[in-house]
Amino acid sequence: MNVDVTGAYIYFIIPIFGGIPVTQTALSVLLVTVLLMVGGVLLGKRVKKRPGTMQVLVEKGIGMLEGIVKDTMGEHNVGWTPYIATIFMSSICGSYIGLTGFLRSSTADLSVPLTWALMTTAIIWYQSIKRNGVLGWLKGFTEPVVVMTPMNLVSEVAQPISMAFRHFGNVAGGGVITSIVYTACGILSSLVIGLVSGSVAAPVVVLVVGAALVLWGMKKGKLGRKILGIVCVVVGVLGLLQYFGILSNVPIFQFGIPAVLSVYFDLFSGFVQAFVFSMLSMAYIGAACPPPEEAKA
Repeated sequence: MNVDVTGAYIYFIIPIFGGIPVTQTALSVLLVTVLLMVGGVLLGKRVKKRPGTMQVLVEKGIGMLEGIVKDTMGEHNVGWTPYIATIFMSSICGSYIGLTGFLRSSTADLSVPLTWALMTTAIIWYQSIKRNGVLGWLKGFTEPVVVMTPMNLVSEVAQPISMAFRHFGNVAGGGVITSIVYTACGILSSLVIGLVSGSVAAPVVVLVVGAALVLWGMKKGKLGRKILGIVCVVVGVLGLLQYFGILSNVPIFQFGIPAVLSVYFDLFSGFVQAFVFSMLSMAYIGAACPPPEEAKA
């Protein structure tokens, strides 16, 4: 995930309205929007009576999402499925676009999830005003007693802020942690290879010890010894290559360890945060859109 702790890079500034900066985040959001629009058009045009594999998968996904919306918001709110699907797919694609290495994850910028949270809040307020009227909506801030008005107001403001910061914090925090570990692994690699390649004897000893550990691990069936042995063999070989000037400054510890963290922070966490944000949106909108019989009561 491409996350810069200094913020999104500004490509250029449009000289209108005092200057509008075009940042990495803006480009990522635009690309995600275009991708989803093109994908929706292409998938919608190829609908057949006898569906192929792709159409079956798409229909299955839509059916599952509709089922989640029905279970969470009620049968009468199934019409909100496109909105929830848009937020969910925008969040996932916005997080995963950072895996390209040259684009920034749009969800790593607070402005993006905050915009989604404010949209959800605006929908909740609109539905409340539509059902109760402006006076009835305002009256809700004074219930159950007038003393609770400040707390109710704070709750309304805190709701979108908490949604946005939860999503932003997990995505941006994961990217920062991965970047720090990646840098630390590069420094550790330089130190280890530098120590081993100081003389020809050191890498040879490490290589021999590594080979012995691999053979010992294979004989005893010990996976830990085999892994340690393989690492020693690789370090020994790289130490020899660097000593003879064939290869130098290879960050061996940057291979594998950051990738494992990336699987969690970029893939798993990105999906979880998109799902949680969508579930919260469904819960809040569902509460503002009760069944017709409850709304009349």
